[in-house]
Amino acid sequence: MSMNLNCPHCAVTNRVPGTRLTDGPKCGKCKQPLFAGQPQVVTAANLNGLLHSNDIPVLVDCWADWCGPCKQFAPIFDQAARQFEPRLRLAKLNTEAEQGIASQWQIRSIPTLILFRAGREVARLNGAVPLPQLQQWLQQQGVEL
Repeated sequence: MSMNLNCPHCAVTNRVPGTRLTDGPKCGKCKQPLFAGQPQVVTAANLNGLLHSNDIPVLVDCWADWCGPCKQFAPIFDQAARQFEPRLRLAKLNTEAEQGIASQWQIRSIPTLILFRAGREVARLNGAVPLPQLQQWLQQQGVEL
């Protein structure tokens, strides 16, 4: 079964056989890796493709530069990207730079993690958590890691 994956570099949707996700797939257009082992930056320009053009779940970390817990959580989220890709796409939303999205998603505290499937929010977790707790929470949401 083929899966749609949005390229984090050029935003083109790629079809990749599900059995080849762990083979380091590259974008058919820009030839960059579809998984970089780091969170993708969320902007108003790439939001729709990120949420709607990925057949794998997308986890978004909503953060701000001035937030101490956000800064403490950043290395954990980076490690999660390296560990959980390609079964999960990880992305970061700077709530100060993208206030419209933060308002639309009703972000009341940061860090806030939002899990999306097929463009729809399915779960939300507030606060910084250690990697094992993040993994457990994702598994409770049905994400196969």
